[in-house]
Formats: sequence, C-alpha cells, structure tokens
Amino acid sequence: MPQASRSGPRFEDSPLTRPEYISAMVHFYRGELTRSISWRVRLDTSTNWAIFAVTAILTFAFGSPQHSHASIILGMLLVFNFLALEAKRFRIFDVWRNRVRMIEENFYGPLLTRDLESPRERWGSLVAADLLEPRFKITYLQALRARFVSNYALIFGLLLLAWSVKVASPLHAVEGGALERLAVGRVSGVVPLCIVAALYLFFIAIVLLVPRVPLAGTELWTGEGRGGLAEG
Repeated sequence: MPQASRSGPRFEDSPLTRPEYISAMVHFYRGELTRSISWRVRLDTSTNWAIFAVTAILTFAFGSPQHSHASIILGMLLVFNFLALEAKRFRIFDVWRNRVRMIEENFYGPLLTRDLESPRERWGSLVAADLLEPRFKITYLQALRARFVSNYALIFGLLLLAWSVKVASPLHAVEGGALERLAVGRVSGVVPLCIVAALYLFFIAIVLLVPRVPLAGTELWTGEGRGGLAEG
C-alpha cells in the first residue's frame, strides 16, 4: 500500500485549473481578511482601555483638591503602556493588512475589470514568499509613531493640559513656588517635572525622526475617486 500511494499522481504534477485557482484565492482572501479584522478589533480594544483609564484618572485627580497631581503622571505612564501594547499589535495587523490589499489590488481588481494584467508584476510570488517566510513590514518605532499620531496624541495632549491645570490651580492643596507645588511627599518637584518632560520629548522625537508608515490603499481615499460606485 505505501508503494501504491507513492506511485500515484502528486499535487505538484497536476496543472491547476482556473476554477481551482479562483476558489483557492477566495478562501485565502477570506482567511486573511478575518485575521486583519481580528487584529483591527484588538487595536480598538487597547485604545478603548486607554480612554477609560484616562476618564477614571481625571475623575479621581479633580475629585478633590487633596488628590495629588501625581495621579495624572501615573495615568500618563499607564496610557503609555497601552500605546506600547498597541504598537506591537499594529505591527502584526500591518502584515495582514498588506496581504489583503495585495490580493484586492492584483486579483479582485483585475477580475472585476476583466483585465488579466495585474498592476504589480509577480505579486503572487511576493505573497507566497511572505507566507513561507513571514516578516514585519514596519519597525516597532514606526508602529509606535503611527498609533501615537493616529489616536494617542490627543489623549496625551489632554493629560498634559489636565496636569498643568491641576498644578496651577489655586485649589491645589500645596502652596509655594513651582517646585514646591510639583513635589510629591518627600520627592522633590524636579522628579515629576523630569518624568513629564522626558515622556513628551520622546513623543516629539518619535514624530520628527521616525519615518511614517506607508498608508494602506483604503486610507488614501480623498473623496475624488476615479468613478466606480459614485457614478450614477
């Protein structure tokens, strides 16, 4: 029996028919799209966690003049952890996003227009190579920059504004100069100031020095397309 099974026709020896190829691509696209949506949901989940955390932290910080501004600084560090986690997830999402766009642009696009010439040559070989040896398309810092600019810049801006208002508020429990108002217990006011300054200088450096992530096709919509469904 083993001899008979080995001597039978192999998959590689049989030519792939057009219906078989289309059927395989349909199922492959569905799988890649499902993975992309799954990681997209994970991105939204971590962003929602950050928003909920900021809401709770600001409610506590401004709930009483006795509550220290250090709670807002802890909130900044907590939200930064969410940003770091989301950057990691975005790198993985970007892998599936690129595969989905490659299939849409080079398989479904020509299929719908009945033009068998794909916009990108040897796109199938590129996708196959990515399946055999998967690798990230962007660096971690690029992912961090992308998520910060997209979602977290506004959140950190709000936290910085809230921290400044809390420290400068006349209702703040601590009186005295700037460093005295920034002090947390026996900790000098220089320490909280350095933490906040270092964090926001890091964000400025990320935005200015790290290359931006190339946008996916669906993120390039301008409302001035080449026709299609918009045409009556």
